Amino acid sequence: MDLRAEGAPRALPDSIGRSAYRIIQEALTNVVRHAGATSARLRVSYHPEDLAIEIVDHGTGGTRPADAVAPPGTAAHGLVGMRERVHLFGGEFSAGPLPEGGFRVLARIPTDEDTA
Repeated sequence: MDLRAEGAPRALPDSIGRSAYRIIQEALTNVVRHAGATSARLRVSYHPEDLAIEIVDHGTGGTRPADAVAPPGTAAHGLVGMRERVHLFGGEFSAGPLPEGGFRVLARIPTDEDTA
């Protein structure tokens, strides 16, 4: 696991902090369960306007498009939950296979006072 923090860490509203934690937890769970990867990279970036979370693996799983509708309990169900958490704050979410192999999850959650 490669963990990188960028920018000046700061206190976040509880709702954003909990959502960020759950997104990271779910994405890393997906790496372990579905990717067939031996490693992953987690980058948390503190920007003035948002918190960016990126999880990348170089595994062989996860070929389903991130926008696919999946029944509860399937691999893509976690992606739907991550997307919903980010959208609650008016953020941006993307997830999908990488051209060179592996899978990437990127969440950007606004951190201004109006989103908490």
